[in-house]
Amino acid sequence: HVPTDAEWTILTIYLGSDTIAGSKMKSTGTIEAGTGLWYRPNIGATNISGFSAVPAGYRDYDGNFKRIGMNGAWWSSSEYGSGIYAWTRYLLYDYIDAYRDYRSKNDGFSVRCLRN
Repeated sequence: HVPTDAEWTILTIYLGSDTIAGSKMKSTGTIEAGTGLWYRPNIGATNISGFSAVPAGYRDYDGNFKRIGMNGAWWSSSEYGSGIYAWTRYLLYDYIDAYRDYRSKNDGFSVRCLRN
């Protein structure tokens, strides 16, 4: 199933907090070095969680793809507010955080599934 916002929070707490969890979830290496998919500097990336996050970027409401190589963004199954938004998590190439935000369901983000 697609994880709920609460399940994402459980993961980031387990990894030490949302302020450092991103580094433990990002795949290692950089595009410039030919060792990974993230742009430099890919700060703090260790992937010790085994999550192996890659920077697929996202698709905006106009259908344009953005930030490939710079960030990865994943849906939760939890709606925010009136139902046109959902909670998300995203990781950036130049930070170690796992950010929580809500976005319009018209955007296109990655999906990570959990085994029941």
